Order: sequence, then C-alpha cells, then structure tokens
Amino acid sequence: MLDIAAARFAEQGYHATTIRELAAATAMTPGAIYFHVATKQDLLVAVYEEGVQRIIERVDSAVAGETRPWQRLEKAVLSHLEAILDASAYARVVIRILPNDVPEISSELKVLRDRYEERFRLLFADLSLPPARDADLARLFLLGAMNWTPVWYRADGGRGLAAIAQELLAPLRTMLDDHQGSSR
Repeated sequence: MLDIAAARFAEQGYHATTIRELAAATAMTPGAIYFHVATKQDLLVAVYEEGVQRIIERVDSAVAGETRPWQRLEKAVLSHLEAILDASAYARVVIRILPNDVPEISSELKVLRDRYEERFRLLFADLSLPPARDADLARLFLLGAMNWTPVWYRADGGRGLAAIAQELLAPLRTMLDDHQGSSR
C-alpha cells in the first residue's frame, strides 16, 4: 500500500490522489485502507517518513568513515542527488510535496524534513566558512539547488552526478579559498 501511495503521490501529487484510486490500485477497499491508516494525511506522513529515512540512510552511509569536512559534504551531496534521482517514488514525494502543501499535517512533515536537514546543518558546522557568510543560507541554497536537479537532469546529458556535486559546491569552495587567501 505504501509503495503504491508513494508512486501516486509522486506522479499526481497529494491532492490529486484519492483513497478510492489507491484502493483500486491495491486491490483493497477504501475501508480496508482506512483500517491501516486513519486518514489520507496519515498515509502521506507514512510515505514521507519512509522517503526521509531512505535518504538519511543513503547520506549517512556515504559519509561514514570520512573525516575531512569538504569530502564529507561532497559525499553527502552526491548521495542526496543519487537518492532523489533514482526510481524511488518515496524520495520524489519528499522533494515534490512541500509541508505547506498540506496545512493539516505541515508540522509533522516539517519535523521529518528537519530530521534530514539536520545532517546538512552538522556538515556545514564542520566547514570553516568566513564569519561574514551565513552558513544557514548557504546550506539552504545548496539544498534548494540539489532538490531542483530532478527538473533539469538527464542521465544521458553527459554530466555525471559526481561532477554535478562538485559544481554545486564550487561557489562555497571559492568563498572559502578567497577567505583563506585574504587572511594569510
């Protein structure tokens, strides 16, 4: 049921997906679905939670054992891109459906999203960004750029994900290099 809900939410959006449609796709009755989840919002929370957990596991696995801050961040960016660009509907739900799209459960979705974004907060805290730079905004800009990648990325476009991850971080590295050069 979760897999089908994730696929429908990713393809059609949350509001365009109905419980009747999910019931038909799962060979269940609407009542049987409501036996498992009280509301469609609860189903979205379950799908969102699974999507966030899958991305977290991928990022955590990628950075495990790496001690150098920039390499940790680069590995996290690459694994995030891999997670949101694979065939998983769960990751696409996390990227496509924003917490404010469903006001009834926005606080629950924000908690899940924040649980993931905490990884990037910690990664940015390990960087030596210039004091005049806002690390929180830099982190949010990076997350926004990464999450927009599914809109334009084409696997046959000649750009590998590792190269894209490096380019996403290039402005931050330049900023740091400029800062370190001026403080020498």
